[in-house]
Amino acid sequence: MQYAIIKTGNKQYQAVAGKTLKVEKLVTTEGSVVFDEVLLYVDGEKVEIGMPTVAGLKVYGTVIGIEKADKIQVFKYKSKSRYRKLRGHRQQYAVVKIESIGTAPVKVEKATKKVVKAEPKKAVKAAPKKAPAKKATTK
Repeated sequence: MQYAIIKTGNKQYQAVAGKTLKVEKLVTTEGSVVFDEVLLYVDGEKVEIGMPTVAGLKVYGTVIGIEKADKIQVFKYKSKSRYRKLRGHRQQYAVVKIESIGTAPVKVEKATKKVVKAEPKKAVKAAPKKAPAKKATTK
């Protein structure tokens, strides 16, 4: 089994090709992302331990979307002084699908269909409308 331990957002995650991770919110909201800080790399019997990171190894992924965690209530309280503060916090996470470990992911181009556009039809101009007749009014 091939996997890597990566560090992002001051936390460590186990990255396996083809799996998804929920990491702390990244700068990018869509598209590809590269994790440079690889702390450990395991490929079957081969193990590479970084000092502090494995040189030249990167993990490539794609950001699928942004999610929010459940709300956490932060409550500060001091007894006998009527001091109470209630705050809420929802941490944002980026859902990342790991494409490959070590090498850049191979992009497979989808076959595009050629669409032949027909010439636009010339619109027939309608006859100009007559102005409505004014009603006779008494003064």
